[in-house]
Amino acid sequence: MSGVRAIAGFSRTVADLSVTEAFYRDGLDFECIAPPEPVPDAQAEAMGLAGRQATQLRLRLGDQSVTFLAVEPPGAPYPADPAATDPFFQHLAIPVRDMEAAMARLARFGAASISRGGAQVLPASSGGVTAYKFRDPDGHPLELIVFPAGPPAERWRDAPGLFLGIDHSAITVTDLDASLAFLTGPLGLTVAQTGLNRGPEQARLDGLDDPEVDVIALEPPAPAPHVELLHYRRPVTRLASPAPFGPADRASTCFVFAVGNMDGLLKALREAGFTPRSSANGEAAYCSGPDGHGFLFVNA
Repeated sequence: MSGVRAIAGFSRTVADLSVTEAFYRDGLDFECIAPPEPVPDAQAEAMGLAGRQATQLRLRLGDQSVTFLAVEPPGAPYPADPAATDPFFQHLAIPVRDMEAAMARLARFGAASISRGGAQVLPASSGGVTAYKFRDPDGHPLELIVFPAGPPAERWRDAPGLFLGIDHSAITVTDLDASLAFLTGPLGLTVAQTGLNRGPEQARLDGLDDPEVDVIALEPPAPAPHVELLHYRRPVTRLASPAPFGPADRASTCFVFAVGNMDGLLKALREAGFTPRSSANGEAAYCSGPDGHGFLFVNA
């Protein structure tokens, strides 16, 4: 067994921690876990940040956390004119109690919209959710979502506040089979749900013309939050894969997985043809997935 237990959080690289904190705190009700502090040595080593000044700000929404990184000297800026089909696309999906109230809050902060025409109600064949996609000050995508019924709605029923937590993080992938092999093989995630989304509502949600996208949900042993794959059959991405970004670059968002057997995980990754980088003390490791998305593993 590889020992992957749960998604412990997410890591997202930004330009200015104070700007990031104000947006996520005041716009989305995130709470500060700790003031800015150095990235732990083991994680900085695993992420290839040794020799740079790497500072982190840990924020929490409900039971989920996001660690924002500021790196000096900085890496590449967030690419101009990004699209949902780009292989570096990764959003965090935030369930909300009231979509109208949540969007009214966001409007005060000038968040750049991805979706066309506001929140969209997807047809029952696409899950029947109400969703809206937008970007934070650095360009990182986010999604607000309201679940109409069923287990997802029940999971968030008792969460307090307007913004309830982080339900999942979705990544755009260009080779669906390769991504599934990576996530279900060495990482040991389980496919929980599959779907094919299309139609005018999906087009407006994604800010694309006539999309057709495979949507696959995968769960670790602890199912919330989970991973979602977005594989666009059309339109085809304009950019090459894997995306050429690492943890120092502002396009970077990483999954942070809690691991119970680091040695077993590293062995499984290498046997699957990947080249993870681990810290000398074995406390942390980092690996890029097939499309360049980042995965940070920590002992827990």
